[in-house]
Amino acid sequence: MNQKINFELPKGITLHIKREDLLHPFVSGNKFRKLKYNMLEAKAEKHKTILTFGGAFSNHIAAVAYAGMEQNFKTVGVIRGEELMNKISENPTLQFAQSCGMQFEFVTRDQYHLKGDVDFLSKLKNKFGDYYHIPEGGSNKLAIKGCEEILNENDSDFDYICCSVGTGGTISGIINSILPHQKVLGFPALKGDFLSDEICNFVQKLNWELITDYHFGGYGKVNEELISFINQFYLENQIPLDPIYTGKMVFGVMDMIKSNYFPANSKILLIHTGGLQGIKGMNIKLKKKQLPTIAIHV
Repeated sequence: MNQKINFELPKGITLHIKREDLLHPFVSGNKFRKLKYNMLEAKAEKHKTILTFGGAFSNHIAAVAYAGMEQNFKTVGVIRGEELMNKISENPTLQFAQSCGMQFEFVTRDQYHLKGDVDFLSKLKNKFGDYYHIPEGGSNKLAIKGCEEILNENDSDFDYICCSVGTGGTISGIINSILPHQKVLGFPALKGDFLSDEICNFVQKLNWELITDYHFGGYGKVNEELISFINQFYLENQIPLDPIYTGKMVFGVMDMIKSNYFPANSKILLIHTGGLQGIKGMNIKLKKKQLPTIAIHV
């Protein structure tokens, strides 16, 4: 569903947001797309366990846990940060994943960097038995295949497609499915433009660009300006935004409209990639820093 944004915009520009966050109550947005074909493949290969990787408040971990429960898979989450082992009760994401039956393997940050290492994966197989491996963030060829289904025939009139970027899988699927007159703008949640090389592994089209000015200091970092924007955006549009991905992207697009990046009469489509479960965890951090919190409407 594409929802019109209720802002007065200059130069005849129009703005809509694709509500991928409404696809599923617990496996929302790009996680639904990324897991669709991976789950089918795991079943086809007759696996009974899915193992994946993620951080403390990972949307991916929460989505895999619920999807696994729904599809009758055992799930294992390799979690970055040994210190979290005794803090599950303080972490809404890990609490939710555990309630869905996910088993955790907490590792140090150094060990976590080995997540693609054959020997490390072999040790995990020795401990947990045979499993279907989904990488951190869920990005692989099957995930990209799922993300190629985000756009449909109703989106052909848009000139710009804007989305947040984490591991590069979602934007790769979108790039593969755009029409020649369209351009994709990706807004990385991490510092730097190193994701370009990763995206190039999965796409051939050239009509895309990474906008690297709106990460707010890096992954998981926010400030009072962003929090205020997210809360005001909801008041005006009744659309909740997460602060890690979609909130930063929408903020960036609005700022670029003010800066005259977009030509007159541009039709812009924003992709809401979900991630709303992470707001509770972010608010815990904000309260500790005595900063304003994000209003929860889900």
